[in-house]
Amino acid sequence: MAKIGAEEIKTTKEEENPKEEAHPYAFHVSGPRNVVAPNWRDLINSSWKDPNHKRTVIACFIQAVYLLELDRQENKTEENALAPKWWLPFRYKLSQTLMDERDGSIYGAVLEWDRSAAMADLVLIRPSGAPKAVLALRGTLLKSPTIRRDIEDDLRFLAWESLKGSVRFKGALEALKSVATRYGSNNVCVAGHSLGAGFSLQVGKALAKEGIYVDTHLFNPPSVSLAMSFRNIGEKAGFAWNRLKSMLPSSGQTLATSEEGEKISSGGLKNWVSYFYGDKTSAELKKWVPHLYVNNSDYICCYYTNPDGRDVNNGGGNKENAIPIKGQAAAKLFVMSKGKQKFLEAHGLEQWWSDDLELQMSLQNSKLISRQLQSLYSLPAPQKTPLQQLR
Repeated sequence: MAKIGAEEIKTTKEEENPKEEAHPYAFHVSGPRNVVAPNWRDLINSSWKDPNHKRTVIACFIQAVYLLELDRQENKTEENALAPKWWLPFRYKLSQTLMDERDGSIYGAVLEWDRSAAMADLVLIRPSGAPKAVLALRGTLLKSPTIRRDIEDDLRFLAWESLKGSVRFKGALEALKSVATRYGSNNVCVAGHSLGAGFSLQVGKALAKEGIYVDTHLFNPPSVSLAMSFRNIGEKAGFAWNRLKSMLPSSGQTLATSEEGEKISSGGLKNWVSYFYGDKTSAELKKWVPHLYVNNSDYICCYYTNPDGRDVNNGGGNKENAIPIKGQAAAKLFVMSKGKQKFLEAHGLEQWWSDDLELQMSLQNSKLISRQLQSLYSLPAPQKTPLQQLR
């Protein structure tokens, strides 16, 4: 990752607790090196406009959630806690922790812009592009106090490709709705890593269905599930059946009947929506386009890079004005380009703030992206007429 500015966050060893110096998760040990702290220059040109800076800071906030739970498990005091070092340099503060009511573990946190801390650094207003609030959600922690509930949700996704049955989904959705209502959806971000990315995608999607579009960043989102495997088998069987039907004489285009009793062509939902709405569907796609950060060497998220036959590649990683493919669900997909890596390295969160990070960005119609987002663009249920309501 290129240097973002001349002023960098620097932490000298003299300022650190001697015991914290050797800790591998201390901010000054494993945190980003070339990232700018908010300063008065942000009144003119905000660092948050740089997508590299934004990705780095948001990844640090997710790391803070992992450390909030580790601090809790290790009974760390406020003086020697590791987590605050991951949000304080960016002038944010902890406003809410999300705790699993079953085991008391912390799985998420809401971080808000700290106006008073920024004012102390002569940053009079919030930099352009910096969210007022960020909901960050961690992934699986292989530690005895929380591993049971984490694995439980991992298996939930593996079996059903859905996390809506989890109490963590409910808590995350309520927290996101709360800050979106308080600050406005344009000023709020939701982000997660691994299992947390799965939750972030699904709560973001739930709000999008209500017309509330929140900036969404997903690091190593899970893409492997038994449900998906069964559907893939079904897709291949359907493809073979369609090939067989194409060889038979046909008297006309096959028609299907919808639940409302209307006839639609075998082209499916996409053609139906396009027929009634035309280009409006493409406009709607622009309202919620999640950012996915994946690594091809990570078998948990690599399926997102499997294209659906059509792929719009925009070359560089900084093209923010890409247009979704007409009538198709889309996402900004950032792919790590480091070659083959070991799984733990490829799935780790730390890679997303590394200095030598190289990303390729495309607005891509992968099979999984289309499947995950397709339900957002289905037509609403038809409204009953007054006469029908009286029946």
